[in-house]
Amino acid sequence: MNNKRLRQHTIDFIFPIALFFVFAASSLVVLILSANIYRNITDNSQSVFTTRTCLSYITEKIRQNDENGSDSIYLGEFDGCQALIMEHTYGEALYHTYIYEDQGILRELFLQDGTEASSSVGTEIMKVSSFQMEETAPGLLHFTCESEDGQEESVLVSVHSDDSI
Repeated sequence: MNNKRLRQHTIDFIFPIALFFVFAASSLVVLILSANIYRNITDNSQSVFTTRTCLSYITEKIRQNDENGSDSIYLGEFDGCQALIMEHTYGEALYHTYIYEDQGILRELFLQDGTEASSSVGTEIMKVSSFQMEETAPGLLHFTCESEDGQEESVLVSVHSDDSI
C-alpha cells in the first residue's frame, strides 16, 4: 500500500493545476466578452432612446394640437429653419408653436402672431445630429431624426383635422 503512494507521477500534480488555469482563462475571456456586449447594447439603447423620444415628442405635440380642425398644423419656415408650425387661437389672439432643429438642437418656441424672435431662443428639447420633415401627402407628415451617434429613425404622422383628408 505504501508502494502506491510513493509512485505518484508529476502528471498527477500538473494536470489539476493546468485544468485550473484553463478554467480561469476561460472565465476571464467570457467576462471580457460579456462586458463588451453589455457596453454595445447600452450604447445602442441610448441612441435608439434619443431618436425615438424625439419622434414621440413630435407625434404627441401634433396629437395634442390636432382638434377638429380648430388648429392648423403645417410645415413652414422660422428664422431660416424648417419648422413644424401649429397655430392656436386663445381669446382674440393667434399664437404659433414652432418645433425646429437649430445647430444640432431640436427646439420649441411659442410666440404670439407677429412677434419677432431668433431661432436660438427656443426651448431646447434635445440634441440631434439632424432632423428633417416633409409633407409626403396632404395631411401626412414624415419626420426623420438622427442621433449624435448616427442612429436614424423616422415616423409618418397623419393630421386628422386637415380638411383635405
